[in-house]
Amino acid sequence: MPNIKGAIKRVKQSAAANEQNSNVKASMRTAIRKADAALMNKEENAEELLRDAVKQLDTAARKGLIPRNTAARQKSRLTKKAQ
Repeated sequence: MPNIKGAIKRVKQSAAANEQNSNVKASMRTAIRKADAALMNKEENAEELLRDAVKQLDTAARKGLIPRNTAARQKSRLTKKAQ
């Protein structure tokens, strides 16, 4: 544990940011998984789950948690399955 006041604050901020980023990435993965399953099974709410997954991917890319091209690739793959 650091002794300097600024370093102590930085550790707390990093932990809070890590927690928030982990939650965003986890919800993104869950949304992708749900949308993929719904599209494969041709469920009624597949389009709604697809929109949610795209929104989660855009959020993660905007926050810098995943690269923009990765988000674009995953969105493209999901959309292709919807057609």
